[in-house]
Amino acid sequence: MNILVAYHSDTGNTRKIAEAIFSAIRDTRKKLLPIDQAVDLAPYDLIFCGTPVQNHSVHPKMVRFFQEIPKAKKLAIFLTHGSLRGGEKAVSAIYHAVSLSSGQTVIGTFGCRGQVKPQMIDIWMDSPQHQAWAREAQSANGHPDAADIEDAREFAETMLYAAEHIHGSGKKS
Repeated sequence: MNILVAYHSDTGNTRKIAEAIFSAIRDTRKKLLPIDQAVDLAPYDLIFCGTPVQNHSVHPKMVRFFQEIPKAKKLAIFLTHGSLRGGEKAVSAIYHAVSLSSGQTVIGTFGCRGQVKPQMIDIWMDSPQHQAWAREAQSANGHPDAADIEDAREFAETMLYAAEHIHGSGKKS
C-alpha cells in the first residue's frame, strides 16, 4: 500500500500528530509532506489529511487540498483544535472536513487538542462573547501531549487495517 500523510500546521500541533501517524505506519511505502509539497496524489492508496481547526472549520489551505484529491481515494482525516475533545466546535469541523470529500471514501476521523497561540487567547479574552471559548482554549495548553500522540498512533493503525479491508468506491463512512 502506498500512503501519504499530508498536513497543514500553523503552530506545530498538526505536524506533531502527522509525525505520530507517520511513525505508526510500518512495512509499506509512505511519505510525510506538508500539503504545499504534496502535488501528485494519484499514486497513493490511502491519504491521511491533517488540518488545524479555524473558526469551527478546516483551514482554507486544506479546503483547496481536498479539491485536488482524486476520486476513489481512501481518506483518513485528522484535526487539531483548542476545544474540548468531542466538543461542538471540534465535531462541527470534522463534519465539515468529511463534507469536503467528493467521490473519496472517508474511512475514519481523529481529533485531538492542540495548544492555541497565547496572543489569540488574549484577543478572545478581551471580547465578552468569546471569553468562554478563550478559557476552554487555555485548557489545551501542553497538547498534543504523550497520550494524544499515542492516540494518533492507534488511529493510524486502525486506519491501515480499515484501508486494507474496506473495498468501497466513493462512499463515505
